[in-house]
Amino acid sequence: GVLFLDELPEFDRRVLEVLREPLESGEITISRASRQAEFPARFQLVTAMNPCPCGYLGDDRRKRCHCSADQIQRYRNRLSGPLLDRIDMHIEVPAVVPAELTGAIPAGQQTSAQVRQKVERCRSLQLARAGVLNSRLNGDRIEAYCSLPPDAAQLLSVAMERLGLSARAYHRILRLARTIADLEQSDGIGIPHLSEAIGYRRLDRRH
Repeated sequence: GVLFLDELPEFDRRVLEVLREPLESGEITISRASRQAEFPARFQLVTAMNPCPCGYLGDDRRKRCHCSADQIQRYRNRLSGPLLDRIDMHIEVPAVVPAELTGAIPAGQQTSAQVRQKVERCRSLQLARAGVLNSRLNGDRIEAYCSLPPDAAQLLSVAMERLGLSARAYHRILRLARTIADLEQSDGIGIPHLSEAIGYRRLDRRH
C-alpha cells in the first residue's frame, strides 16, 4: 500500500526514525517483554513538507518568505540524513496557479490513463527481465541489471563526491535510473536517465 505523511517535519523525530527499518527491509520488528515478532511492512512512502516554516520560500507570487537562513536550516534538520537517504525522489512542487485548477490538460501532457499504461508496461518489463521489480534488486543483481556505460559511471562518481552521497544512495540512484530508462523503453541506462535520478536527491546533504 501507500503511506502518505503530510507535514513531514512536524512528526516526532522518534516516530520518523522507526520508518528506517521497514523502508530498508520491508519488515518491521515488534518487541514486547521477552518476545519479538516480525511483520511484513513493504509500502510506498509518499511525504509532503513546506520548503520553510512559513511555507512561502520560492513563491513570491503569493507572499514573500521572511524566514531566516537559520530558521530554514533548523526546519529541514528535523529530518535526519539516514531517513532522507531512504527516500528515492525529492521533488520541489511549485504552487498551483488558479487557472490550472480549472483548465483543460495542456497539449502534449499525458493523461492518467496514459501514465498508467506506461507504468504497467514498465512493471511487466522488469518482472520479465529479473523476476522482481527494480526496487527489489540488491547486491550483485543491481550491478548486473543496472550497469552503466563509462561516461555515465564517471558522472555518478562525480555526483557522489560533490553531494557526499552514501553507498545506499548510490544503489538507489542506480535502481531509479534503470526505472527511468525502462519507462522510456531504453535497453540501457544513459546519461539523461542517470542525470534525472541524481537530480531527485535534492535534500541530500553532508553529515
